[in-house]
Amino acid sequence: MKKEILINSVGNEIRIAITEEGRLAELFVETPEKERMVGDIYLGKVAKVMPGIQAAFIDIGMQQDAFLHFSDISDSQSEYNAMLDEDEEDEEEENGDQTVAAKPKVVEQKPKVERRREVNLQKGQEIIVQVTKEPVGKKGVRVTSQVSLPGRFLVLLPFDGKVGISKKINSFKERRRLRKLVRSILPQGFGVIVRTNAENQDEKLFLNDLETLLKNWRDIEASAKEENPPALLYKDMATTSSVIRDLFSEQVERVVVDDKKLYREIKSYLKVVSPDMMERVEYYHEREPMFDSSGVEKEIATLLSRKVWLKSGGYIIVEQTEAMTVIDVNSGRYAAKQDQELNSLRTNLEAAREICRQIRLRDLGGIIVIDFIDILDEKNKKKVYDEVKKEFKRDRSKHTILPLTEFCLMQITRQRARQSVIHSFTEPCPTCGGSGMIQSKTTILGNIERWLRRFRSESGERRLRLRVSQSMGEYIMNGRIFSRRNQLVWRFKTLLTVEPDKSLPVDEFQFISVKQDKDITSEYLN
Repeated sequence: MKKEILINSVGNEIRIAITEEGRLAELFVETPEKERMVGDIYLGKVAKVMPGIQAAFIDIGMQQDAFLHFSDISDSQSEYNAMLDEDEEDEEEENGDQTVAAKPKVVEQKPKVERRREVNLQKGQEIIVQVTKEPVGKKGVRVTSQVSLPGRFLVLLPFDGKVGISKKINSFKERRRLRKLVRSILPQGFGVIVRTNAENQDEKLFLNDLETLLKNWRDIEASAKEENPPALLYKDMATTSSVIRDLFSEQVERVVVDDKKLYREIKSYLKVVSPDMMERVEYYHEREPMFDSSGVEKEIATLLSRKVWLKSGGYIIVEQTEAMTVIDVNSGRYAAKQDQELNSLRTNLEAAREICRQIRLRDLGGIIVIDFIDILDEKNKKKVYDEVKKEFKRDRSKHTILPLTEFCLMQITRQRARQSVIHSFTEPCPTCGGSGMIQSKTTILGNIERWLRRFRSESGERRLRLRVSQSMGEYIMNGRIFSRRNQLVWRFKTLLTVEPDKSLPVDEFQFISVKQDKDITSEYLN
């Protein structure tokens, strides 16, 4: 399968597209307003313990307390607690108190002894937690006290002596080699998970990766003893860096970047961790926007649409709520000469493939219910079920798929680590109070910049008038010298006059050619 990673930077917005056979499969969006939080480690304080729901709420300095389920409390919680209280324990040992033994430094700890876990959290207790799920709707972040630090080839597990190997490494010989190699370099008291990227890599790269992870952990340990909760102890990589770290593998043919600074950063990172992969990174220098030339821009437009058309003439409707996502399959214009059962089966199979792609693309999580077109034959229902299972093999998120019911409904649960990607392009509407969605100002500004890039690649004109809504006009003109308007003028070498227009919707804009004295917006849209 031909797989590529395309990284597009426009202003403060970075979009990362992963394509499979030329079609958009996954999309990540990074803006200053919506930074990636998964993987961040905090020193928090227990705000509330609720045994009735088997959970606790942890104050980590956010507007809403983090949710910690008892099942996410580490078996090594006593070691973490001892680390935070290490100074007090040392003092007790010096005073001859034999009831509490002093903990040695982390690198010298003995492997954990398996024992039955006891949840014993008290209000006000300090605790180290790591974000596993970003906030969704009115829910705060979800955290775990089972801290891990991911690297390019290894995932470090403090206070855990186990060594795990990725299930995607199939060779028994290679799995044995990796296990033996890791055990030979791993400090006592630590555990690791060997990632898929580690397959066929040499010892030097493992050592570099491990040294970096151990240094990060020691920094976290030192900060935890000095800081007062709530405090951020460790900030994981930004989205772009994490995608390169986690997803740039042998299966990816190339990475294409249209920003020189990002290009240099990626090359520098790979020079240290994977020198053999550097030649696959390319800088895009064509005048036509990269996402336009690759067809990705048109596919992104479907993300904001409820309706997605199928090649056969049928279509699917995607309705997303806070609790679940409902997807409806409709035959539409499709009506072949064959009988209804066969027509319905063909539409359902095509819809199954597109639905699986849309679930990954939109990063839908939680409960997903699909209403397929009614089919009666149990063999045909199994074909649809098998098709969905086959397509989901490409998905990295944990998921469960149930067979079709009597009413041709399929239930899917999919692990959610972040908000659906649609929230990266939209923000709550100030007019309707959140019942509808409009594009965010960052996204609108990105659309304006992409329009200007197309305009400058095809036209020799240098004077334009830009009509936007009142709020968007204030957003663009904010700041005297370094306003966003001045940045556009400098970047595209075009004299731009911004005209706020109260009659325009917030997410629309119009470009007027001064030379032609007419609206030319539609000429340079997607």
